[in-house]
Formats: sequence, structure tokens, C-alpha cells
Amino acid sequence: MARRVRLVIFGRQGAGKGTQCALLIERYGAVHISTGDILRAAVAEGTEFGRQADAYMSAGNLVPDEVIIGVVQERLAKPDVAERGFLLDGFPRTEAQAQALVATLGNAGIDLAVNIEVPLEVVRDRIAGRNRADDNAEAVERRLQDYEDKTMPAVRWFGTIGKLVEVDGVGSDTDVFARLTEVIDSHL
Repeated sequence: MARRVRLVIFGRQGAGKGTQCALLIERYGAVHISTGDILRAAVAEGTEFGRQADAYMSAGNLVPDEVIIGVVQERLAKPDVAERGFLLDGFPRTEAQAQALVATLGNAGIDLAVNIEVPLEVVRDRIAGRNRADDNAEAVERRLQDYEDKTMPAVRWFGTIGKLVEVDGVGSDTDVFARLTEVIDSHL
């Protein structure tokens, strides 16, 4: 059995995060915690924070940090996470969320925050090749800028507490995965 890992995975749109998360979950057996998935599950389960999130989403509003943090805390408290560890994907999105996560789990509650680093020109080329309806140039630039403005401060914050590692995300899926696992394994 692989060692239980507790990871936060960062990467801008088009960095290959989804592919790498799937491979990491297979290797380490960790529970994949995606913000969108756990929000939908919390709403379906009718948890306290799920009901609050549903009220915001039903009204067409963004779910505020304190509700997102509450949903994540509820999910991290479940037995499968205690047993298998976790891979957080899509959370935290802001420095405030990152600080709340560490306040909840303690500094030792997270092994690493891994940033899959891919240059902007490369992610733009990758995204252009996907042909998804929500990948028009304006929307892509807005999402990339939003990541830069809101999520990169969270990424950098993990560096200030000694938890951040950066991995080159350019190359084949196999090459990137090998770099990821080498960095993760060397820190565990």
C-alpha cells in the first residue's frame, strides 16, 4: 500500500492538471477532492454547508469563501480521507482559502502544495487545440487572468510556509507524471 498523501494540486487552465490528478490518485490511492464534485455532493446530502451553497448557487451567485471552506472541511472530516489521504483539486483558489485550510488541518496536515507550471503561451496553444465551447479566446484570457490574480497568491503563500514545490508541466503526460512523483516521493 502506498503511503497516505495529503496534497494540494495547482495548475492554470490547460496545464494538464486533470490528467495528472487521475494518475496521482491511481498511484497513491488518495481521495480526489474536487471543489465542484464536493459542492454537488454536499447539496445532495443536505449538509449544513451544502444547503447554504445551494442557496447561493440557485440564486446564480458565487459561493462565498466561508461556505466553500465549510464544505471542504466537512469532506476532509470523512473516514475515507483519514484512511487514504487526499488530493485537493480546485481548492484553495485564494490565499484566504489556503490560510483557512492550513488553520483547519495544521501545517502538518498537508504534505505538499504542488504547482504544475506551464508557460502561458503553451497553455494557450493547448487550450486552442481542445475545441471546447467555453474555450473562446475572451473566456480563456479571463480565466487565465483570474487564476493569476486570485490563485497565484495562494500558490505563493504555500511557499512562505515551506509547502510549495513547482513541477515543470511541459512534456508528455508520462514525463510530467515522472517529475511529479519524483518530487512528491522525495518530500514524503
